[in-house]
Amino acid sequence: MRDLANRVRAEVETVVVGQSVLVEHLLAAAVVGGHVLLEGPPGTAKTLLANALARALDVEFRRVQFTPDMLPSDLTGTTALRGGELVFRPGPVFTNILLADEINRTPPKTQAALLEAMQERQVSIDGETHPLRAPFLVLATQNPIEYEGTYPLPEAQLDRFLFKLELGYLPESDEIAILRLAHRGVSPPSLDSVNAIVRPEELEAARQEVDATAVSDEVAAFVVALVRKTRELPSVELGASPRAAVHLLAAGRAFARLAGRDFVTPDDVVDAARPVLRHRLVLRPEAELERYTTEDAVGAALASVPVPR
Repeated sequence: MRDLANRVRAEVETVVVGQSVLVEHLLAAAVVGGHVLLEGPPGTAKTLLANALARALDVEFRRVQFTPDMLPSDLTGTTALRGGELVFRPGPVFTNILLADEINRTPPKTQAALLEAMQERQVSIDGETHPLRAPFLVLATQNPIEYEGTYPLPEAQLDRFLFKLELGYLPESDEIAILRLAHRGVSPPSLDSVNAIVRPEELEAARQEVDATAVSDEVAAFVVALVRKTRELPSVELGASPRAAVHLLAAGRAFARLAGRDFVTPDDVVDAARPVLRHRLVLRPEAELERYTTEDAVGAALASVPVPR
């Protein structure tokens, strides 16, 4: 998987600057079957990144702009009468990589339709079940600044995302490099330079490789202790769930393979803790008033649980 990640990163970086760590996280999510919540200001190449990743993996990509008037059927599809027969017309969710742009701008009913598809890997319409494609990776974006007129995702739905990744502004040198790529006016860089370099069997082999990554009893106990500690913190109203522990270990396995190892170390778990846990914790009101963040809470949990050596 390490070689696969290096090749994918090199292809994506022909059009996207300064996001090598993010590319690795997205590839890890695709391999373990997780989904990703991306939070960052506009103009930080979220759409370009997702599209370039899809091209490198040689899979289909679709983008949906979520709006307040969007219906579940706009996403999942509808059944229409054609020639006297009912025919299913699949919606944009029937793809490999779906960019759900500004997911918090659509009502809860439509959010739930997407999140159900994420969990079940299928949609049911008019009593018929339609399986989704594999691999299926949802990248859902939120703007961390504009909350007016939005529908925040409830905690139970946030818990279904493997990672929450935060995109900030890049260093000055990277922004200068972006300008050197922008040679078509204000149009985004062409994706023609991104080649399809991954065969379907390579993704499946990476998935099997990650599943076979060894986990010691000490590392498994560390994962559980870390998740349980989040429930005991005085600043936290709702801690991480057992699903979070499953996701944390899956991410640790992927990170181990990205580092070229066939076993998980405690450091892999530590590296995965923030992106896996930061969106699953609910703080007490008094902690929020003191500008305490879930990032601080994850850090407190990491500091409180001894790391096995």
